Amino acid sequence: MEDLPKDRIEELIRQRRWTELKEKLIKMPAPELADLLMSLDKPARVLLFRLLPRSVSAMAFSHLESKDKDILLKDLTDHEARQLLDNLSPDDRTDFFEDMPGQVIQRLINLLSPDERRKALQLLGYPAESVGRLMTPDYVAVRPDWTVKQALDHIRTKGRDSETINVIYVTDASWKLLDALELRRFILADPANTVQQIMDYSFISISAFDDREEAVHLIQRYDLDALPVVDPYGVLLGIVTVDDVLDVAQEEATEDFHKTAAVAPLKVSYREVGMWMLYRKRIGWLVALVIVNLASSGVIAAYEETLAAAIVLAFFIPLLIDSGGNTGAQSATLMIRAIATGDVKIDQWLKAVSKELGVGITLGITMGLAGFVIGFLRGGLEIGIVVGLSMLIIVIFTNLIGIALPFLLVRLRLDPAVASSPLITSISDITGLIIYFSTAAWILGILR
Repeated sequence: MEDLPKDRIEELIRQRRWTELKEKLIKMPAPELADLLMSLDKPARVLLFRLLPRSVSAMAFSHLESKDKDILLKDLTDHEARQLLDNLSPDDRTDFFEDMPGQVIQRLINLLSPDERRKALQLLGYPAESVGRLMTPDYVAVRPDWTVKQALDHIRTKGRDSETINVIYVTDASWKLLDALELRRFILADPANTVQQIMDYSFISISAFDDREEAVHLIQRYDLDALPVVDPYGVLLGIVTVDDVLDVAQEEATEDFHKTAAVAPLKVSYREVGMWMLYRKRIGWLVALVIVNLASSGVIAAYEETLAAAIVLAFFIPLLIDSGGNTGAQSATLMIRAIATGDVKIDQWLKAVSKELGVGITLGITMGLAGFVIGFLRGGLEIGIVVGLSMLIIVIFTNLIGIALPFLLVRLRLDPAVASSPLITSISDITGLIIYFSTAAWILGILR
């Protein structure tokens, strides 16, 4: 900085030689320019910063210490701060945000343009499927010590840019969330009352790090228009509105539909996806299911002697394994959906299994009687007993598999939708064949 000392800068400012000053500043290395800015008093620092091109000011800003960045931002207007933050590279902006407390991050994110805000949220450490990626800072907040009239005036001023004004948030000076009140409370309250007088301190909030599906559940459970998002210290960072979670709910439902059909979820619409992508999304599961189904061939080979002794048994193989697969797919589909909607909690697995055991026994007896009749008409009394008893055991067993597998997958931190119909059917095929031939060998050995 020997060629441009501080006193020379101050002299150029006094003489209003802006063009010369700008040319000299642009030629300075960014670290030295950063040092120079912070060595000046506030008026000169702000003036120089405004004089610099956006790209140069952003580069100099990135070389400042965290405390100096905060000082400089406080010196700038919101418009100037927005321009500065928008022009920072995403990684520099993230480094800056990571050192800031929650209430400062909330203010700064609110200054960013929508595109830059989305990038900033992606890089702030929020997981890919978290609420933090979904929230918006466009909301209206008031203070508890304001009068209702002051609050309404503020709502009229800030409400135009808010995502929604159906709910007004009450925060303290540190932006810690104190309450969430419906707009009608302000409209119907005495204008002279304070906001604190109409507060009930009853609200639902969600962490920015929670899974976005949790936001769907909370908004649905409590019939909310918007859900406040807070950091671990309760600082209000943003909100998630009902239209946001509707999009999420649709995406999650589509993903579950794909998984239940043994298709890797598509990230774009079917209309936009290409043939090669569809092939890649489907072939993996199909090959895996082929390998699983090889076990069925092994079971049949292991019971060749039983089949040879009563070849009529082969006639009932499709009937039994299809019945087992259908029963398992039914129970799995019911349980996957119940878990997804929150209708059944993971710690309620024993109650669900007990209920389905009763259902499985009832279904098994009914289908077992039908199987006995068909077996009797086709192969006589012995075959009727084998088919009927096998049908009873298969239906009960596959019904329990279908209900238990989603719970097991959740315990393993996997999506329960992976318990798809093709997977359940393949498992049911193998277990069904083992049950059928074991029962046949046992019954025929006794009766003969």
